[in-house]
Amino acid sequence: MARPQATHAVLVDDDQVRVTRWDFAPGAETGWHRHGMDYVITTITPCAMLLEEPGGTSRRVEFKAGDAYRRSEGVEHNVINDGDAPMSFVEIELKA
Repeated sequence: MARPQATHAVLVDDDQVRVTRWDFAPGAETGWHRHGMDYVITTITPCAMLLEEPGGTSRRVEFKAGDAYRRSEGVEHNVINDGDAPMSFVEIELKA
């Protein structure tokens, strides 16, 4: 069964950064993607994420509202809301 798609809105896109807000209903996913830039995530809500990764592996991670983390260019995954409440975060991609 297909999962619903997460929604997103680009808030800033200039020569330095792209800032995108992501919103997920329970069970929603981003779809498979590869990050072309280093990025920082800041959670708006608590986030229970299921991360599907290349090679068929997956892992579950949980963040409190207001948590932040950074990852390097090249990360490939599908992000799924594995919780029973909506989740949201802001992604800041670093262009410079």
